[in-house]
Amino acid sequence: MTRIDSEPRVWSVGALCLAIADTLNARFNPVAVKGEISGFSRAASGHCYFNLKDESGQIRCAMFKRAASALGFMPKDGEMVELRGKLGVYEARGDLQLVVETMQRAGQGDLFAQFLKLKANLEAEGLFDASRKRDIPAQPRAIGVITSLGAAALHDVVSALQRRVPHIPVIVAPASVQGIYAPAELLQSLKKLVSWQGSFSTQPLSCLLYTSPSPRDLSTSRMPSSA
Repeated sequence: MTRIDSEPRVWSVGALCLAIADTLNARFNPVAVKGEISGFSRAASGHCYFNLKDESGQIRCAMFKRAASALGFMPKDGEMVELRGKLGVYEARGDLQLVVETMQRAGQGDLFAQFLKLKANLEAEGLFDASRKRDIPAQPRAIGVITSLGAAALHDVVSALQRRVPHIPVIVAPASVQGIYAPAELLQSLKKLVSWQGSFSTQPLSCLLYTSPSPRDLSTSRMPSSA
């Protein structure tokens, strides 16, 4: 007699997010993790939001007002910190999130130190001179957006452009915005946009600055850009 495998359970999205959160809680929490701060912001509510990253990954973090008020310093991008908190799932976006309870400094991040060193070298070459900058036209013929197709902000950016300037075409060039493949993919998408006539605005291109050929290629583009 042939064995018939049972059908997998069909979850609702919300129930699956809760089940994942329960699994994370049982497996990891409380958790301590060390990494480099990126994209730090403090909302008017007093809550803090940022990414914690290293050379192979990153995780979204939230530090709510009560915990943030106990900090003895103002966190900033590039700082290496040690966090303690609880992993969970932010159901509204389905994102993995670390809710931070405590934070302490652990030195300057290596990635940020590399960034500053390369930035200084590129400045010495004159790549950031004001004379090299191009004005963004008030009436561009097209606007390009370079980002991951899975980026949470992509829908917001495209919707805002369609609402405010519906007569201007929006060109989305997909690329990874983090990880080892990001610089090459971002540069490839940038070169594709060069074939279009108009100006473009880029989603995070900061990782291009971590490898010296990419900023030099970016500086030779005929198009003005806004990162």
